Amino acid sequence: MTEPSRATLASIALQAGVSEATVSRVLNDRPGVSATTRQSVLTALDVLGYERPTRLRGQSALVGLITPELSNPIFPAFAQVMEPLLAQHGLTPVLCTQTPGGVDEDDYVAMLLERGVAGIIFVSGMHADATADHARYRALVDRGLPIVLVNGYAEGIDAPFISDDDSAAMDLAIRHLASMGHVRIGLAVGPGRFVPVVRKRAGYLAAMQAHVGMGAADAEELISHSLFTVEGGQAAAHHLLSAGATAIVCGSDLMALGAIRTIRQRGLSCPGDTSVIGYDDSPLIAFTDPPLTTVRQAVVAMGTSAVQALIDEINGTPAPRDEFIFRPELIVRASTAPVRLDEGSVG
Repeated sequence: MTEPSRATLASIALQAGVSEATVSRVLNDRPGVSATTRQSVLTALDVLGYERPTRLRGQSALVGLITPELSNPIFPAFAQVMEPLLAQHGLTPVLCTQTPGGVDEDDYVAMLLERGVAGIIFVSGMHADATADHARYRALVDRGLPIVLVNGYAEGIDAPFISDDDSAAMDLAIRHLASMGHVRIGLAVGPGRFVPVVRKRAGYLAAMQAHVGMGAADAEELISHSLFTVEGGQAAAHHLLSAGATAIVCGSDLMALGAIRTIRQRGLSCPGDTSVIGYDDSPLIAFTDPPLTTVRQAVVAMGTSAVQALIDEINGTPAPRDEFIFRPELIVRASTAPVRLDEGSVG
């Protein structure tokens, strides 16, 4: 790239939201410019179609955002929060979504490394699976790649973690149902190998003891592990209804919709016969039939913190290595109601 004209400097500065002097410093690879600003200028070059100076071509403004499949609306919700925030910092997100039998997390990481990304945010990735080999993340840290891990935790990874408070979520849900007279409260969650499931299970057992007075042995009989899908919720609800549950707390909104389907297939009503609580407060979930009572993840706060942590890592000011835990909120709608008097002694 030859020395840019004044008009070229002005257009790049306008696109990047910086001064012409800052653009000149970046193009000449001079000090005194933060990593975020430098990346913003480089992104402006790419957007406007200018060729980067040879010495700057290895400096990436790309960031990987790896999520599970988008069929669960909570994952696009995270992406919608993070993508514009990354763009505001001059970073271009590369959204990588996994599908069963398709490209997996490790394949995406290899592709992103080939493209020279500046960092990666993992949402509910292999770090959330207690049985997975977490050496893959340590290897990324060892090579100096900034990473942030959302909704999951693993010891020994030198990176920031962002999580929802699964235990508090269960306490909110059980307290709400207990206040309406429910005692036989079931828990429908995903596979037990996932860290959020382990935490939900522990939170559920503690809440059942605190708010219902039910011991762990009896409460264990009201836990059903399935898949975080509509079909998984249907299967779990069959088991829990047979166990005498008058209310069901689910590990995802999709599971809750499946539970309601099973309730109706049995000739029962929600919430007349069985109350249901979801988890996530996914987009449009307020418009289901009935509108779903659910535990809302702090998606905006979590997504914002994840992006800021990654920016700090990229800028060479590492974020604290603690796990940042965000408190959820119970959103009460129409899928929960007081227990029927003739159901209080079921089971």
